[in-house]
Amino acid sequence: MPSIEKDGTLIRVNDEGFMACPEEWTPRIAGILAKAEENIDTLTEEHWAIVNFIRAHYEENGLAPMVRKMCQNTGFSLKKIYELFPSGPAKGACKVAGLPKPDGCV
Repeated sequence: MPSIEKDGTLIRVNDEGFMACPEEWTPRIAGILAKAEENIDTLTEEHWAIVNFIRAHYEENGLAPMVRKMCQNTGFSLKKIYELFPSGPAKGACKVAGLPKPDGCV
């Protein structure tokens, strides 16, 4: 199984970069995944607003939110979300948030 290692932290991921064990996610791991998977050096308050919303939705519903719901609840346009997470809300944001690959994500 592939992995990402940084500063003594080993993160097991699947072939697409999603965490193999989402329950091991921490904010520190989010930063490592952001750099490794999205080339984001520093997670800003805007990044965290999306990550926190995605995680809360997942914990409550057992699945990642629809993109429309993400935009409505965070106040960010889809364009802004793509600026923050270049590979998009389903791939990039969900990877950083430590979620499994969302259904329907290609």
